[in-house]
Amino acid sequence: MEVYLVGGAVRDQLLGRPVAERDWVVVGATPGQMRAAGYRPVGKDFPVFLHPETGEEYALARTERKTGRGYHGFEMHFSPEVTLEDDLRRRDLTINAMARDAAGRLVDPHGGQRDLESRTLRHVSDAFNEDPVRILRVARFLARFQPLGFTVAPETLARMRAMVAAGEADALVPERVWQETDRALAEPAPEAWLRLLRACGALARILPELDALYGVPQPEQWHPEIDTGLHMELVMAAAAEISPSPRVRFAALMHDLGKGRTPRSSWPKHIGHEEKGVTLVREVCARLRVPTDYRDLAELASRWHGLAHRAQELRPRTVLELLEACDAMRRPERFRELLAAFEADYRGRGGWRARPYPQADLLRRAQETALSTTLTERDREGLTGEEIGALLRRRRLAALRAPG
Repeated sequence: MEVYLVGGAVRDQLLGRPVAERDWVVVGATPGQMRAAGYRPVGKDFPVFLHPETGEEYALARTERKTGRGYHGFEMHFSPEVTLEDDLRRRDLTINAMARDAAGRLVDPHGGQRDLESRTLRHVSDAFNEDPVRILRVARFLARFQPLGFTVAPETLARMRAMVAAGEADALVPERVWQETDRALAEPAPEAWLRLLRACGALARILPELDALYGVPQPEQWHPEIDTGLHMELVMAAAAEISPSPRVRFAALMHDLGKGRTPRSSWPKHIGHEEKGVTLVREVCARLRVPTDYRDLAELASRWHGLAHRAQELRPRTVLELLEACDAMRRPERFRELLAAFEADYRGRGGWRARPYPQADLLRRAQETALSTTLTERDREGLTGEEIGALLRRRRLAALRAPG
């Protein structure tokens, strides 16, 4: 039995990055031997075990053979005869196909260290073509490593395009698409994820509502970048600076979907795109089974971003109506997340990245004013619930109207 540290831990060690978790491959062992040594099996058919003390994952070296379309169309083979090199050959990228033995020596049969040095994301072998999830994973890794100067090898991008053309992306299950999307949105450069998915054709297959935004013009006065798809890339870059939350970034990503439904005859104006976008957000979230809290924030971002951008021009009554529509008093933290999504939209425009967004401060102060306006027991005395609500609203409106 030989044990090797593999994958991301080796890669991150070589990059000088913190190692979040460690995965191990075991060569020359059987499931029975692993159980006898105290390792706990994970699942029935997958040869992965948990270490009895550390809880880290130890997988038996294995090979895979494509038997059908999609993520589940594989036949797995594992036995003591499968070598480390066999196991590494089935991995996605060369930078993830390295190992270290018990003495710490690097095992690198596919040039992963070389590709780390040249900042290249390159597929390992023809096995890459067999798993459509790898399209999503490469995009996610680019979102993580592009700030370090990484690019995708041309031959790997060509394979991704060929896989999409062959219909492999259509076989992706919604849960896995969302899982990879959520992870990509949490990375330092989510705009790179969006750009690469479009470059290989996968965006049109998994998020056609976003792909439809490319080539749709907007008024140059408010959008110097003009193209709505480019706007979304800029919004993702701005969102990554403003908030680490993938929920906020998802809301920012979804906010302009309605512009993809504007008739060409109306371009570059997009009257009513906010309401149209809410419907599309719901469709996307239902299809991909997006969590409810993500969906709710994205719907609010779509519906109210236009009004929020005009906050400095709004009357106090309209400001209060906006706060109420966003449930800002009962969900104050969510409203602050919504303001971050609005700011990402505003700053995600050509040449606007460093512009201040005073609208967020104005709406935040309005929210605080409304929250601090309360009723005493004496105020409530003798009133029905509806009457109490009306009085509280009048008091809040008065507070918003007060100078200073």
